[in-house]
Amino acid sequence: MNDKTYTALFICTGNSARSIMAEGLMNHLGAGRFKAFSAGSHPTGRVHPGALQTLDRWHISSDGLRSKSWDEFAQPGAPALDFIFTVCDKAAGEVCPVWPGQPMTAHWGVPDPAAVEGDDALQAKVFTDTALTLKRRIELMLALPLDRLAGLSLQREIDQIGTTGA
Repeated sequence: MNDKTYTALFICTGNSARSIMAEGLMNHLGAGRFKAFSAGSHPTGRVHPGALQTLDRWHISSDGLRSKSWDEFAQPGAPALDFIFTVCDKAAGEVCPVWPGQPMTAHWGVPDPAAVEGDDALQAKVFTDTALTLKRRIELMLALPLDRLAGLSLQREIDQIGTTGA
């Protein structure tokens, strides 16, 4: 049994909705096996209320969740990262900092729920749908035998989660 705690960074441009929900979901579902973080290439500086309401409805803690720059994770003393997941197409196409720890990367793009306009019911549905997609992908990631997969096979698995794990 592998008792390593893996680290994962979820990246989105604004770090206000998708990456924030992914951080909360991974920390909750990973149950100590994963420590997740989130960041943005151009953070908005605020967490979208819809992201926080969604996590709250699912009884997932949002304590400490904040919109922050990915630069925090490229500084000396930043946690060594095992995995980096981009959850928006724009961030996936940007030039990223050099990350400590030589992490594996994958693109798990999902549409931006914050970009959808509508009444409260539509907003709640869009945020829930986004969170469900992220939750399913995270559950697939957590089901991988990480201690037995290495290199290219692990890379193939995490890439596949982003394309078929919705």
